Amino acid sequence: MLKRVAMLSVHTCPLALLGGKETGGMNVYVRELSTALDRRGIAVDVFTRAQEPGTPVVHGVLGERSRVIHIPAGPERPYSKHKVYGHLPEFVEGVRARAVRENLHYDIIHSHYWLSGVAAQQLQDVWGGTPIVQMFHTLGEMKNRVAQTDAEREPPLRIRSERDIVQFADRLIAATPIERADLVSLYGADPAKIDIVPPGVNLDLFRPIPRAEARRRIGVPPDHRVILFVGRIQPLKGIDCLIRAMSLVLKRHPEFKNNVCISIIGGNPHTTSGDERREMQRLHALKESLGVGDLVVFLGAKDQNTLVNYYSAAQMVVMPSFYESFGMVAVEAMACGTPVVASDVGGLAYTVEDGFNGYLVPQKDYRAMAEKIILLLKYNRLRDHLGEQARHWAQRFSWATIAEQMLAVYAQVLPVKIMETK
Repeated sequence: MLKRVAMLSVHTCPLALLGGKETGGMNVYVRELSTALDRRGIAVDVFTRAQEPGTPVVHGVLGERSRVIHIPAGPERPYSKHKVYGHLPEFVEGVRARAVRENLHYDIIHSHYWLSGVAAQQLQDVWGGTPIVQMFHTLGEMKNRVAQTDAEREPPLRIRSERDIVQFADRLIAATPIERADLVSLYGADPAKIDIVPPGVNLDLFRPIPRAEARRRIGVPPDHRVILFVGRIQPLKGIDCLIRAMSLVLKRHPEFKNNVCISIIGGNPHTTSGDERREMQRLHALKESLGVGDLVVFLGAKDQNTLVNYYSAAQMVVMPSFYESFGMVAVEAMACGTPVVASDVGGLAYTVEDGFNGYLVPQKDYRAMAEKIILLLKYNRLRDHLGEQARHWAQRFSWATIAEQMLAVYAQVLPVKIMETK
């Protein structure tokens, strides 16, 4: 019988504020799945690297029996995830020591991202064969296919590690059929050990709020229309494509200039981080050169309780990404009754049904994106119709449903391992 899960999220804490350099959908996934499993009587310990001095080692915030445990591994500060690899032995030893100290036995290791997968194999050896369920969230091979510069490419170490993990993990979780196909074609994964379990959405939090009320809460004038982007400030997210699309929208409809804006949530507008600072500078220079400087506002990171107001206040959410393994932002927006305009890539091709809950446009095609933005700005009844269909569509992604699917995956590996150890 499944009683306790070791959830590994080595490089990023599920309690971190979203929109930072290393925070996003994976943080939400780990937190919400752990909480949903806790409600079903499963104790979940989420192990993550300690990143801030003075942070309590144990946070019991995920339910009655589940918690986040911070393990010292490398400097206790934000740190390049590529350098975290060198501190994985410290991390594994910290997890092992915690388990010994509290006399804990884990039935499953559920690892997230490649760094956690590497740690999971080492813990499996220490714990005598505890089964591993692995979810990558993003794939290095896919990111390299859309990288525009050498700096954006993932290191060979990641690719090698992902290939190894695909072979030794007992089960692999793909967010969509598209990701499943990528695991098979790019990494040689055995299709028989891949389960498709999408991320979920907190339907208690992400629900429609009357637009006037949502705008009042975030200080947007009643007659203004908001085009919203939510995500990290990275070239991969295609924010430049959105800015170019907005420039084209205004050339065709200059009347929008007085009451339309692009609100960009994510990152830190005053960051000193090298990569994020350079991307922010590039985007600021682009919006000024295209004459839309006053209409594009960088708002920084927002917590989810605030984010729901932005989703509800917006006419649309635009996701111009070059790659998304799933696109959790899209489902959150839809749960709030807001249609999505997205690139036809990766998981977005799965979460957005063109003409039903939003629109798909070819990758990097800002002209096509501008056309769909204009449609949703001009025709309120169309926007509301798509938004209502989006809200109904998102109901299938409740975390209660996703937790049940994940428990079914766990059940596949538990009997096998029990039989092997008898």
